[in-house]
Amino acid sequence: MTRTILNCGYLPLVDCAPLIIAEELGFAAQEGLKLNLLQQPSWSALRDMLALGHLDAAQMLSPMPIAMSLGLGSLQADVHALMVMSVNGTVFGVSNQIAATLGQTTFGDAAGILDRIAATARKPLRIGIPFKFSMHHLLLSYWTSTRPDIQIEAVTVPPPRMADAIETGHIDAFWVGEPWGSVIVDRGLGHMVMTGRDVWNFAPEKVLAARAEWIANNPQQVRRLMRCIAQATRWLDRTKNKPLALEILTRSEHLDLPPELIEPALTGYLTPSDGASPVEVDHFLVFNRYGANFPWRSQAAWIAAQLGAGPGAIEHAKHCFRSDVYRETLTPIGIDLPGASEKVEGAMQHATAVAAQRGDMILGQDAFFDGRTFDFGGFGAE
Repeated sequence: MTRTILNCGYLPLVDCAPLIIAEELGFAAQEGLKLNLLQQPSWSALRDMLALGHLDAAQMLSPMPIAMSLGLGSLQADVHALMVMSVNGTVFGVSNQIAATLGQTTFGDAAGILDRIAATARKPLRIGIPFKFSMHHLLLSYWTSTRPDIQIEAVTVPPPRMADAIETGHIDAFWVGEPWGSVIVDRGLGHMVMTGRDVWNFAPEKVLAARAEWIANNPQQVRRLMRCIAQATRWLDRTKNKPLALEILTRSEHLDLPPELIEPALTGYLTPSDGASPVEVDHFLVFNRYGANFPWRSQAAWIAAQLGAGPGAIEHAKHCFRSDVYRETLTPIGIDLPGASEKVEGAMQHATAVAAQRGDMILGQDAFFDGRTFDFGGFGAE
C-alpha cells in the first residue's frame, strides 16, 4: 500500500519520542502514513521551516504556535497546536561555580532555591534557555517574578549546545529539556537543582503543530497523523515499553547518545550532580496519562498572558490550541475527553476526577509553586 509522506520536524530531545515511536513501531503505517522525520538544528530553524511550508507538521515548544500566530518574533504565521505531545520534562541547573556559592539546597525546592540565589547572586545570572518563546522561558519568568531583587539575563542556546555554553562560561545556569541536563552533569560541568514541574506541576511542554492552512486543507491527513501520535504517546507511558523506547531513541539517526543519558527522562530518576544518588521525580515526563494530550485552551490563555498579551490577543491565542479538532478526531476511536475545554490552571493540588464524555477521567496535579491560580475562562467559549 502506498503511504502518504508527511515531513515532520523535531529537535533531538527525549520528548520527541512520540514522532519517532509512531514511525518506528508502525503506528503511522497503520494510518497509511510515512513520517519523514527531519531533525532541526534549533527551534528558530524549525519555526522557519514550518512557516515556509517545508514541513507539514512539527514537534514544537508549546508557546511557539501562539507567539507565531500573534506575530511575536521575527516571523508571523498562523500555526496551531493539534495536541499536546508531552508534559513536563525540563530541568533547571547551575554551573559548578554557581553551585558552590549557593551552598546546600534541597532538590526541587523552587522557593528555597530562589531564596538562595537572591542571597548569593552578585551580578545578573545568565541563564541558558532553548528559545525565547518556550515554556522554559515562561516558567523562568514566572518563577523569578516573585523575587524582583534577582537580576537574570535569559540567553538563547540550542539544547545540544547547552553543555558547551556552561563549559565556556557563556552562561551561569541552564533551563533545558532532557537529555541535555544529564549531559551537563555527566560531563561534570554543573548541578541540576530542580525540574520544570517544581514551578508548574503539569506544564504543556511540546505540541504537535501545523499551519492553520494545512490543517484546513488536509483534514484526512490531520486526523491520521493525530491518531498515530495518540497511539504512540499511550505506548510510551506504559512501563513495560520503556526499555524498547530507550533502545530506539539511542540510535544514531535519532538522539545518538548513550542509553544512560536518555534513560533518566523516561524513568524519572535524575542524577543531580556527578557522583550523587539519583532522585526520583514523580511525573517528570508524561506523554499520555492524566489527559496530557488534550490541548486545553486555558493553557493557551496562560501562555499568552505570560507573553504579555491583552484580552483580545488572549482570545485569539486560545483558538490556536485546537481542542475542537482533537475532539472530532479522537472521540471516535474511544479516547476519553474532558467535558470542558478550559479549566482553572493551578487549582488541582492533587490528581482529580473531572466530568468526561464517558463518565469521569483523572487529571494530574497542576499546582503552581506559589499557590496562585489562573482563570481566563471568561474570555470566550470553545
